[in-house]
Amino acid sequence: MCPARLILLPPGSRDRLSGERVAAVYATRDAEALATQLAEELGVRLTLLPEHGEAEEVVRGIADEHRGETVVVIAPGLELGIALPAVIEHEGDGWTVEPSPKAYLIELFDLIDAHLRSGGDVLELGTGQEAAELERRGHRVRRTDALTDDFGGPYDLVFADAVFLDLTPEQLATVFRNAHASARLLAFTTNKGDEGDTQYRDLLEQCGWTVLAWQHGQATPGGWYYVLARRT
Repeated sequence: MCPARLILLPPGSRDRLSGERVAAVYATRDAEALATQLAEELGVRLTLLPEHGEAEEVVRGIADEHRGETVVVIAPGLELGIALPAVIEHEGDGWTVEPSPKAYLIELFDLIDAHLRSGGDVLELGTGQEAAELERRGHRVRRTDALTDDFGGPYDLVFADAVFLDLTPEQLATVFRNAHASARLLAFTTNKGDEGDTQYRDLLEQCGWTVLAWQHGQATPGGWYYVLARRT
């Protein structure tokens, strides 16, 4: 049985919607106005949920009607015991919560979407933990933890989340050169700010990259930055 994907949102939120093909919007009456606006933006129908239904039964009913589809649920009073926004997959006899990407990564993924059409070939360096989000956005992802080996390819994008932090400048230059030989775009995150900004920018330029964006992750406190570069 194909699972149904339910994107559970608080009223007014647009989180977790980028790259999604939404089939319908469901809402309780107290969220009707905002849900109507979202449904119109998405070009799908809005269905109002019963006011006094048990949360598990409501979710199961939606899932049974939308096997293999993704729907949005805006129901502030629906008590499922999970923090919103969230995405759950319901398979009929139970549901699981999809891991939520780190907040600053959502910003980076949205930036990638602006430069890379769905269906791109991506090489993810490191643990591969974020590959699922890239795949959900329609890309084909290969994972590797061999940072200084030849990357193969060609790829549209090389992606790395927090895997460059302990590399020496020489090792980092090797990674940047390998990425340059394999892909036209490079995206990564780092907690290097002022001084690291200069070092990374210099290395990127020396290795044939032009920085398109170097931004502080506004959705996340602390010193995390996300970077997108294009092969020169």
